[in-house]
Amino acid sequence: MKLGKLLDTDRILLDMKATEHLPAIIELVDLLTERGDIPKSSYDETLKALEEREALISTGIGSGVAIPHTFSDAIDKVVAIFGRSKEGINFQALDDAPVHLIILFIVPSKDYQLHLRTLAAIAKMLTNCEVRRRLAAAATRDEILEILDPKPVRTGADKEPC
Repeated sequence: MKLGKLLDTDRILLDMKATEHLPAIIELVDLLTERGDIPKSSYDETLKALEEREALISTGIGSGVAIPHTFSDAIDKVVAIFGRSKEGINFQALDDAPVHLIILFIVPSKDYQLHLRTLAAIAKMLTNCEVRRRLAAAATRDEILEILDPKPVRTGADKEPC
């Protein structure tokens, strides 16, 4: 699963407005609905599913990253959106740190294996300190897409540790 292929510049928010967990999810789902990626008729159902998932345990995985996700019968392909908050969002993350990078995705209900592969690909990419640093510093949506396109990430002794 190539994360960069799930997104385009219209599915990237460089500066999220929300400062709390559920409002952040609503902000991202609103944009997906406005774009037509999620049918308006399934908006409430999608939000409810995401909220129920978050009630189990926060998808704030630590290191400033959250990966909210759910299933939907209303779509036939994976839908994803990237959001960044410079101030940080209280996402009730596992490490209690503010979240700065969010990738929310929704998978067709019939594709459980695709859900697991997508989640694994996103988590693998965003556990890389250099990737997170570059995403935080990116000035444009195009830069974000370039970073999320799976290419070798340069690391070196001149970089600060995470």
